Amino acid sequence: MRFTRLRLSNFKPYGDVDVRFRDGVTVIHGLNGSGKSSLLEACFFALYGSKALSGTLGDVIRNGEEEASIELWFTHEGVDYSIERQLRRSGDRVSTSKCVLEGDDGSGEPVSRDGARAVRTFVTDLLRMDAEAFVNCAYVRQGEVNKLINATPQQRQDMIDDLLQLGMLETYRDRAGEARLGVDDVLKDARGSLKQVDSQIEAKESQNLHTKLNSLESDLEDVEGEIDHFEDQQAEAESTLEDAESTLAEYEDNRAEIQELEAEIQELEAEISDTAATRDNLGDDQRTAREKREELEADLADRLAETELSEATAEAIADRKSTLADRQEELAEEISDLRVKATGFENQADNLETTADELETAAEEADTAAEEADTAAEEAESAAEEAEAKRESLADEQSTLRAEFEDTPVAVGEATAHREQLQERRQKLGEREAETNATLSSVRESVDEAEALLAEGNCPTCGQPVDDAPHVTDIDDQRDRIETLEAELEEIREEREDVDDEITAATELVEAESTLSELDADRERLADRIETHRETAVEKREAADAKREKAVEKRTEAAERREAAETKREEAADTREEIERLTERRAELTEAIDRLEAVDELRSEIEELSSRIDRLADKRESLAERNADRREWLADKRTQYDELREAFDESAVEGARKRKANAEDYLERVGEKLAELRERRDELQNAIGGVKADIEGLETLREDREEIAARVDRLEALHEETESLEAMYGELRTELRRQNVESLERMLNETFDLVYGNDAYSHIELDGQYELTVYQKDDQPLEPEQLSGGERALFNLSLRCAIYRLLAEGIDGAAPTPPLILDEPTVFLDSGHVGRLVDLVEEMRGFGVRQILIVSHDDELVGAADDLITVEKNPTTNQSTVSHTDDADLAVLGQVGDD
Repeated sequence: MRFTRLRLSNFKPYGDVDVRFRDGVTVIHGLNGSGKSSLLEACFFALYGSKALSGTLGDVIRNGEEEASIELWFTHEGVDYSIERQLRRSGDRVSTSKCVLEGDDGSGEPVSRDGARAVRTFVTDLLRMDAEAFVNCAYVRQGEVNKLINATPQQRQDMIDDLLQLGMLETYRDRAGEARLGVDDVLKDARGSLKQVDSQIEAKESQNLHTKLNSLESDLEDVEGEIDHFEDQQAEAESTLEDAESTLAEYEDNRAEIQELEAEIQELEAEISDTAATRDNLGDDQRTAREKREELEADLADRLAETELSEATAEAIADRKSTLADRQEELAEEISDLRVKATGFENQADNLETTADELETAAEEADTAAEEADTAAEEAESAAEEAEAKRESLADEQSTLRAEFEDTPVAVGEATAHREQLQERRQKLGEREAETNATLSSVRESVDEAEALLAEGNCPTCGQPVDDAPHVTDIDDQRDRIETLEAELEEIREEREDVDDEITAATELVEAESTLSELDADRERLADRIETHRETAVEKREAADAKREKAVEKRTEAAERREAAETKREEAADTREEIERLTERRAELTEAIDRLEAVDELRSEIEELSSRIDRLADKRESLAERNADRREWLADKRTQYDELREAFDESAVEGARKRKANAEDYLERVGEKLAELRERRDELQNAIGGVKADIEGLETLREDREEIAARVDRLEALHEETESLEAMYGELRTELRRQNVESLERMLNETFDLVYGNDAYSHIELDGQYELTVYQKDDQPLEPEQLSGGERALFNLSLRCAIYRLLAEGIDGAAPTPPLILDEPTVFLDSGHVGRLVDLVEEMRGFGVRQILIVSHDDELVGAADDLITVEKNPTTNQSTVSHTDDADLAVLGQVGDD
């Protein structure tokens, strides 16, 4: 697995950076605090998300920003993948707004995962390690170089076992043990069930179930024979009872028919009497109706005389009513039209008056608006005068500021350039002062050394005895030079003070120049404002005049509207008078129609009475015919009554009653006997069923016992298999751990010999519990904690690299390991040990590690780099940037490191 590219936006100290990773050794170089480690933390965070953070998501987003994004491209087993994570700040909360992984499954089919959990799960499965295993295997984070040596043997064992997947064997052994315990529980239950079934079978076999069944079946046969005999006697008694009851039923039917005929005869006699009375009453009603008809005919003649009709026929009345109704409808339409017309005149008058009111209100509003416009015009003129006065004041202030330039060699607009020249001059004087001061110090030291040699009798130049020394007089020249340099230094300081004063004066001119520029802008704004105020005043005056003209127009139009409204009201009054006249005429027509309807009602009532008289006559005739028929029915009923009375035979009825009583008595007694026998039969049948069920149960128990016994045999075999499986997983883990310990110990010694390489230590021993011991040359054991700081750091780096090698060789290329990442590994190393670290890096390259990433501010590691990434932080913005060093420059840096 190799990183190929990393792109960040607002991640920790970075704004926008894009980093490319190549194979080989990449050194991420820069000063402390520049943000080197943040690049590797970004790679780790891209793979595992929040699980890779020591803090919270809020620490990831750069200060002052609301969003951050991290994109990582990497290659694993020849397949390219990319991960993009985006974070968003909302108030005090930071959340992941996007997390997507893209790639393929190795066969060309695309693979995509969306969501932080889905991406982390995919990466864990792909690399076969979670975030913790990644740190323990490939990522030596800053400050954690001693993590493994400081861990307990158990913690070290758990870390390495987890990396080498040995923990899965322990999991499988635990599962096999749990399965064995589960089988053990089930086996105990099965054995208990087998014992219980054996006990039940023994109990049932002791009951002699087949003998008991034969005895019960014999008793049942006897009882069923008695039941058949008594059921035959019962059937004969029931037949006798049925014949007797038939005779008695016939007798009761004849008797009921006689009683029914008596009732019908009495009913017919009553109906004949009632019908005769009803017929007499109908005759009275007929006479009363004739008298009422005569009275109505006289009233009709009087009513007809009040109308224009000559006869009171339905057709004549209907024709006259139709004529009057048509005229009445015409009048109603005329009245409706006139009402609409009158209402229209009134509405027009109201609308005209309302419009007049609105026009007068608009006129008043126009007068008010005119007054307001006059006020606004006065205010604008006043504001223009104030702005003009302020503009003149600013001109005076500008004149004062320009006067500051009159006695200087600087013109307005040249102050900034002048100050820059002075500052450049002051910088050069500072450099001269520093150089002169350094030269003066050097000469003074030489003089001091020469004077010391002279005091010892030696030449200050060549160190020979003063006698015959050719350079003794040089010390006087150096003393003269000191005086010259001191004088020169004093002149430089005085000149620098003069320049400082000039810079101060130039700064004041720059400020005056800036103020002049601001005043020019203010005067331009005031000029624009004056012009705007005066234009506003003119506009407001014109608007006031327009409003007053509009008020006059509105009042004139309002007067015209009121005059038109009065005319419409007069027209409405005339229309209302016409409506009253037509309404009176319509009322007269209504009265004429009412008279016709009264005549029509009398006519109808007379016709109804005539019809009623005819109906009463028909009904009296019908009642007379009905009574004649009833008298004939009455004679027939009396004849039937006499015949049925003569047909009674009392002796036959008495015999039937005796036979019925005897049959009922026998049936009652035989029923009780049959009930007893049937109850006994049911008891025997139930007993037989119970014995048969017990026999079937016995057979079932025997079958169940065979199944349970077979199950016990299978469970015992399974129990033995789980015990063997549990032991096998334990032995396999022990053997694999032994092999890994041997390999890890060998690799650790090879690596430590390479990076340490002195005569102080003979070898390192790693026991089966991952307990580490360092042996000195005299075979004395030494705990790793007793090593010096640099030795302990190299020891830990050797152990981490050995674990990395073991994991890579154990996987055997099936799933290449991640890049080897060393974050500030030189923290505890001196310069000599740093060189050993370079040897360790070269060794890992020799073992075939395709990508090694080292974060360091140490220049010595640059010589081992195939690629150099430099990180710098801007001290003003606190933003870090990244740059790559090309191959040519990298080669030069490597040579410098070697030198």
